[in-house]
Amino acid sequence: MEFDAIVVGSGITGGWAAKELTQAGLKVLMIERGRPIRHGEDYATESKAPWDMPFRGEGDQALYARDYPVQSLNRHFTEFTEDHFVNDAANPYTTGDGTDFTWFRSYQLGGRSLTWGRQSYRWSDYDFGANLRDGHGTDWPIRYADLAPWYAKVEDFIGVSGAAEGLKQLPDGHFQPPMALNVVEHHARVEIAKRWPDRCLTIGRTANLTEGKPDEGRAPCQNRSICARGCSFGAYFSTQSSTLPAAQKTGLLTVITDAVVESLDQDPVTRRIVGVRYIDTRTKTRTTATARLVFLNAGSFNSVQILLNSGGEHGLANSSGVLGTHIMDHANTLSAMAMMPGFEAHTTFGNRPTGVIVPRYRNLDTMDGIGHTRGFSFQGGALQSTWTQGKRMAGVGTDLKDKLRVPGPWRMVLVGFADCMPRATNRLTLDRKRQDANGLPLLHVEFSFGEQEHAALAQAKAEAHEMLTAAGGTVMMGFDRPGPGGTAIHEMGGARMGHDPATSVLNRWSQAHDVPNLFVTDGAQMSSSACQNPSLTYMALTARAAHTAVGMLREGKI
Repeated sequence: MEFDAIVVGSGITGGWAAKELTQAGLKVLMIERGRPIRHGEDYATESKAPWDMPFRGEGDQALYARDYPVQSLNRHFTEFTEDHFVNDAANPYTTGDGTDFTWFRSYQLGGRSLTWGRQSYRWSDYDFGANLRDGHGTDWPIRYADLAPWYAKVEDFIGVSGAAEGLKQLPDGHFQPPMALNVVEHHARVEIAKRWPDRCLTIGRTANLTEGKPDEGRAPCQNRSICARGCSFGAYFSTQSSTLPAAQKTGLLTVITDAVVESLDQDPVTRRIVGVRYIDTRTKTRTTATARLVFLNAGSFNSVQILLNSGGEHGLANSSGVLGTHIMDHANTLSAMAMMPGFEAHTTFGNRPTGVIVPRYRNLDTMDGIGHTRGFSFQGGALQSTWTQGKRMAGVGTDLKDKLRVPGPWRMVLVGFADCMPRATNRLTLDRKRQDANGLPLLHVEFSFGEQEHAALAQAKAEAHEMLTAAGGTVMMGFDRPGPGGTAIHEMGGARMGHDPATSVLNRWSQAHDVPNLFVTDGAQMSSSACQNPSLTYMALTARAAHTAVGMLREGKI
């Protein structure tokens, strides 16, 4: 079968690429390295209770230590969701000396769209202009105005609930009604604003529907907060619930699963991709697919791995020599946790699947950060102890049970997320001395945070302490050291966008400078990290790139 376009990967951006390209009339092949998962039918643990699980939801710890030592560190990884994460033993990678990097992965149809945290934030010109402003990295070739209509398109389709706040550093979007702050969060919002008018605590903007989309078979959020198991209601955005059905409805999409892309073949004369080589992970047979257009959406690091394994010693689309460099992940840590007395008469019902955010307020119009030139934001929320506190309490029998029948004390946490500077020394290469089960060289990661990130988190810790104290809390702990790279689950970069082909891999349309019919629209294209979640930006860039690619294809430019 002849295809107009090939999309590599089926996660958040792969689904969007397939949707946009098929709806534009292109015949598309989607190649996914993992197993198929059908929406609703294959969410095997979605409605199970702990007592339905062999280990009561806690999982087989011996198995996790052996086969899931990295994935089991993910906050969404449980016995209920373990099948939505890779087996580390079967999917190794290597790290450099001094590198501690936790690479969380989900190899399946839908990718990490089934397990993501769903926080959906626009970037502003403080973010797109950051590299030019302070001289770190390369200047983005786009600004907020270039992406604003594409943000709106994505928000309208996926459904983002949130509150408009009128902040320049966190532009408002097209929102469904916001989820509610609880009583402690509302109190903290008021008290923080009284003392610091430039600091806004607001509800997290999340891709969970508060109003259904019946025409798309999607119902409102049920407030279960078990999203990573899969949601048969379609209440949160995933490839399965949203973009894949839209693409399949056109009749122009072919999906191949259990097929890992090995490399891309380039014609040396035309410089175009002429073949996508992939391996059947079950039979190990090799096949080449062809199309006039290729979208790489395998996930930031996997897309870079494919490019490094294509086109010879230095990789494909790498005349600049920067392919694999300047990778990033947010530096994050628990900045403060406080007990919040005085609210014992209040409680909540249901399990809201989002928290709160305090958007960046440092280094905006004036450079007021201490030791850093970018910014930090906070995510977190207030929560009340439940019966699970009994796991750490002494007691037996009726007295203990009676104590656990009523909600416990309130506490509030603020987790700092700091902008990660793009550095050439943070990079991906191929370990050609070691191969995976498919005979492909392992990805090698070298990564560390620097003085800027440490300074930002030090200031974040101090100011989180001040804010929670001002809200009447008693701070019990806080940290200023970042967790290992990868723990924010926002790895990005490696095939950055830029003005100059001599210093970047992609142009302003997410198109490879060196390869006219190749577009890379997942997190690999990012030139900076900002300090808010990047997934909405990935999707907006993908929709924009697909529109551009279709136009170029029809005009005979690619």
